[in-house]
Amino acid sequence: MLSTQRTNYFANCLMQRRPSAQAAVRGGSTYPDIIGNVYFYAVSGGVFVAAEVIGLPYQRDDCGGRIFGFHIHEGESCTGNGENPFSDTGGHYNPRNCPHPGHAGDLPPLFGNNGYAWAAFFTNRFGIREITGKTIVIHNNPDDFKTQPSGGSGERIACGVIR
Repeated sequence: MLSTQRTNYFANCLMQRRPSAQAAVRGGSTYPDIIGNVYFYAVSGGVFVAAEVIGLPYQRDDCGGRIFGFHIHEGESCTGNGENPFSDTGGHYNPRNCPHPGHAGDLPPLFGNNGYAWAAFFTNRFGIREITGKTIVIHNNPDDFKTQPSGGSGERIACGVIR
């Protein structure tokens, strides 16, 4: 259970300070309405990550909305080709050659809410210096956390470079 002191630190202090790194996420030509920001805060013992994204694809139904794969990739550019506009992002960031879902770049999924997603989590899988210059990618399907090497999360629909 989190201590009150630790909880208050995150709630009152962390989000009010400048992030240690961030990525402006934008959709590709098929999903031009996707925009968002992912913030990385160096904290004791790891990194606190907060993401906010709008314009995600969605369908209105009673089943809770879409779930999207969310990963740090090893590439340093959100470029590609007509078939895959983000092909230059490469594979998942995996400096220790761990099997999926143990890659340092494997992140919790984004849960879409009528095109909007907000997520925050803490991780010790990487440090800020390790990921600066890498890319962060949103995929069109949820990560299944078992398919090798990347979780079967499908098409890369949005990308940002971590700076």
